[in-house]
Amino acid sequence: MRHARPVRFWFQSSLFALLFLAVGFANAAVQPIKSPNDEAQYRYLTLDNGLDVLLISNPDADKGAAAMNVAVGSGDDPKDREGLAHFLEHMLFLGTEKYPKAGEYQQFIASHGGSHNAFTSFQDTNYFFDVQAKYLEPALDRFAQQFSAPLFTMDLVGREMNAVHSEYSSKLREDSRRFFSAEKAIYNPDHAYSHFAVGNLDTLADRPDDPIREDLVEFWKTHYSANLMSLAVYGKQSLGELEKMVRSRFAAIEDRELNAKAHTAPLFKPGFLPALMQVESIKDVRKLELVFPLPSLRDDYAVKPAGYVANLLGHEGQGSLLNVLKTAGLADSLSAGQGMDTGYESSLQISMSLTPKGLEEWRTVVDLTFDYISMVRDNGIKRHYFEEIQQLSEIGFRFQEASEPIHKVSRLAMQMQQVAPEDVLQAPWMMEEYTPEKYRMVLEKLNPQNVLITLLSPESLPKDAPRTQWYDTPYQVKTLETGDLGKAPEKLEAQLGLPEPNPFIPENFAMVEGETMPHPVALDVPGTPQIWYARDTRFGAPKANVYLSLRSPETRDSARGQVLTSLLVDSIRDNLNAYAYPAQLAGLDYAVYNHLRGVTLRVGGYDDKLHVLLRRIMTQVAEPEIDPERFEINRKQLIDDLRNQSKAKPVQQATYQLQNTLIEGAWPAETKLEEAKSITLEELRTFARNYLNDVDPVMLAHGNLTEASAINLQQQANAILFGNSDIVEVPRSGIRDLPEGLTDMALQVDHPDTGYVLYLQGASTRFDERARYAVLAQIISAPFYERLRTQQQLGYIVSASSYEMLEVPALGFMVQSPSADMATIDEAATSFFADFSKTLDNFSKEDLEREKQAVLSQLLAQDRRLGEVSERYWREIDREQYDFDSREKLADAIRNVTLKDIQDTYQGAVDPRTDALRVFTGPDLKEDSEGLDALRSARFVY
Repeated sequence: MRHARPVRFWFQSSLFALLFLAVGFANAAVQPIKSPNDEAQYRYLTLDNGLDVLLISNPDADKGAAAMNVAVGSGDDPKDREGLAHFLEHMLFLGTEKYPKAGEYQQFIASHGGSHNAFTSFQDTNYFFDVQAKYLEPALDRFAQQFSAPLFTMDLVGREMNAVHSEYSSKLREDSRRFFSAEKAIYNPDHAYSHFAVGNLDTLADRPDDPIREDLVEFWKTHYSANLMSLAVYGKQSLGELEKMVRSRFAAIEDRELNAKAHTAPLFKPGFLPALMQVESIKDVRKLELVFPLPSLRDDYAVKPAGYVANLLGHEGQGSLLNVLKTAGLADSLSAGQGMDTGYESSLQISMSLTPKGLEEWRTVVDLTFDYISMVRDNGIKRHYFEEIQQLSEIGFRFQEASEPIHKVSRLAMQMQQVAPEDVLQAPWMMEEYTPEKYRMVLEKLNPQNVLITLLSPESLPKDAPRTQWYDTPYQVKTLETGDLGKAPEKLEAQLGLPEPNPFIPENFAMVEGETMPHPVALDVPGTPQIWYARDTRFGAPKANVYLSLRSPETRDSARGQVLTSLLVDSIRDNLNAYAYPAQLAGLDYAVYNHLRGVTLRVGGYDDKLHVLLRRIMTQVAEPEIDPERFEINRKQLIDDLRNQSKAKPVQQATYQLQNTLIEGAWPAETKLEEAKSITLEELRTFARNYLNDVDPVMLAHGNLTEASAINLQQQANAILFGNSDIVEVPRSGIRDLPEGLTDMALQVDHPDTGYVLYLQGASTRFDERARYAVLAQIISAPFYERLRTQQQLGYIVSASSYEMLEVPALGFMVQSPSADMATIDEAATSFFADFSKTLDNFSKEDLEREKQAVLSQLLAQDRRLGEVSERYWREIDREQYDFDSREKLADAIRNVTLKDIQDTYQGAVDPRTDALRVFTGPDLKEDSEGLDALRSARFVY
């Protein structure tokens, strides 16, 4: 029996698929149960060394992918070497006996159209990559070596230690990390979950008679073993060919016959609960969390008792806990779900985003939460609730859509160690039995004597409050006494109610007749909006996506208009939430969002009742009800969000500044902040009434729809929204044309790291120019990362990539460094550019062809979901590219790029920085407002 690790799942918004915890089994080759909509072939087997393998064969695949999950994580760190598991994850990428060069694996993946990454959690380390399908075998050869013959090269150990420290440093001012550090500070110190997991130069430093490399190698030898690993491989090759690839390479991983670490200590010290912890945040956030310890539920993945309970607690429909809290102005969002499960203990967590009023009255929020738990305990254990969850789970599994191969293998590699082999594909959707006694067991644990209540907010704690060791986070904790919690006000408690039967569960799953159309066509029907239609049944699911864009000069022409549009959208979402949440559970996703030109409505999912939800959304847009209390809550939240932009990572702030300067109509946060402070309720109501007076609407209906049903949707939109509208043209935004040479932009940021962004702009939006920059970005990305990140260790965040905005091509170079200032980073970039010019001089036509194919493989990536195609069509409509062939035109231009094109582009624009913008941050920099104004008034690139 193999040790399982924790997986967290939540019921929030449209998220319905339940994650799970369970025990895996060593086994002979089996065929996992798969979705009827899944055309791939599977084989689950165990190698002689104990390595579990899941092979996935899809002859139509354009990508190959693999992931290795190791049942070792930060919970295995030695007490005096915190962060060692994470450090090992970094080191396995940096050279093996067969491929000793540090960046060889990364360069091979990047040059063949792929990507790679890894993560370390408490009980798992997960490594994964994807690559062009025909290069899967050589990629696997390199991947396998990382687990059988890593080098741990001495000088790279020292370098990568700095990278781990940079990763730690880059997140010192992230409230999520700071909050987590406060939680760790109050956990039972005998439980490994309380330990520092990331690592830094203190915990990983060489010590007298104790060099870190020896500890690293020893940790690998005593923790990494084939019998603790699971491998998922996806490719276009047959199952037999995939098995041959795997057996010949991964059998070399040593089986050290190890056991995964058992975490038997309780997460909280006996007698610690109930308790209240308050944590001081940097950003303007207000979070309330209730954590209830539970016994391990890993063996119950097929019945999901915690999932059943969380489904009711996290419901957002009429009468739900969130609905009542929102109506009372106390909370904005709520999620409920299972937390970690170590195999000995698990937890259930309820997390809420509070309003300022909710923070002041947090006890009322907690009291009402316990009232609702009592209601669920007394009246919520009903077979019809189970049957509804089961029915939706079965529908979800039956019409499961494909995911990106790299995500699929990463998830499955972890699941292989948590469920029985035959269940590895269906486990998230399994809801096999009605188990009321298990639901009661979970609910009995959700009581006021068994809870940790945590509050995260910017409210200052006393100066003598303790601070966490590694993130310097102020916190305080106290035991809750009898009387601290009680009953919520009767007027609130009386509003609570359990969910009604879900009216949105689809009943008609028929596929419409006719072949999939190659692209949308404009339907010639009277009225507004213009509608584009494409029948598409290629993915075998009765689903559709409908978009409706309401472009308005009121939004586009001013910062105040954008703020008003944002607040209008918030009001529409508030009014829809309780009604639409059951639709989301039933597989109907929706979005109402604002952008530079106005507002877009989107509804997608099972087409059976899609029109019902869309009609309700349009009605809310036509006649929005703006509640005074919710208006003030939303306005204050918008102010908080705008202020919080100045507290983001330095490289993020530099990116915001670049985009807000160059994109027409992308007003700076500080400008919108000033507008938000003065907007009134009556002004918003007037804006809402007048929003559709002048409008530029366009609609797309795509998927399992007939032309008649698309026309019907258009006519509904015409009747509901546009009776009194004047149809106008709202043009698309442009990108400012940089002046010749290098323009500097300094940004004052309260963060110890330096942020650096160098943006090199192309000359036009022509396909040949875009192609040259795309190929050049592909060629330069891995060497830039290798030089500044791996060799020079300037920071954890280092990247070079295509930075195309609104079809204007560009290269973007980004660094965030805890140790180097702007001049040092820029000097390193300049030196790299000079050397890379020589690299391009020695580039061969074969090298260029390889990199072009890598770009093409990303650009022409296989469509796996209806939504991917819908999004591409919608972007083309936004660009007014009504031939719907921009992707193909760009691909043709890429095929025609020559080596001389690349060399000329580099020598004419990159190395001399012909049209460049350099944005950098620091704590004491003076910003050039005149320079910013000049850039924002420049002409546009065409």
